[in-house]
Amino acid sequence: MAGLWEFPGGKVEAGEIPQEALARELREELGVVVAEHDMQAFSFASHTYEKFHLLMPVFLVRRWEGEIEAREGQQLAWVSAMEIRGYPVPAADLPLIGQFIDWSKPGHA
Repeated sequence: MAGLWEFPGGKVEAGEIPQEALARELREELGVVVAEHDMQAFSFASHTYEKFHLLMPVFLVRRWEGEIEAREGQQLAWVSAMEIRGYPVPAADLPLIGQFIDWSKPGHA
C-alpha cells in the first residue's frame, strides 16, 4: 500500500502461527528479536478491499532485543497513539487507531 503508513508485520507463511509471523517480520523489517511471550493479543482488523479480505491479528509488543532500524528502505516513526491520526494509513487500520488511543489513556496501559 504505497504511500501509506503501516504497522509492522506481514503475511503468515505456511506452517506459521501469527506470533511466529510477527516475530519473523519484525526481525526482517526492523532488525529486532521478539519472543512470543512478549506479545500480547490486542485486537484484530477485518476489512474488505477490492481484491481480497484482510483479517489481521494485532499484538502489542513492549520488549524486544536489538535496535530498531529500517531494513527495507521504509520510513520509520515512533509516535503516540494520538499522533497516529495525522498519518495516512490503510483503511483496515483506521478502526485500530481509536482502540490504541483508548488503550493509551491512564489506567489502561
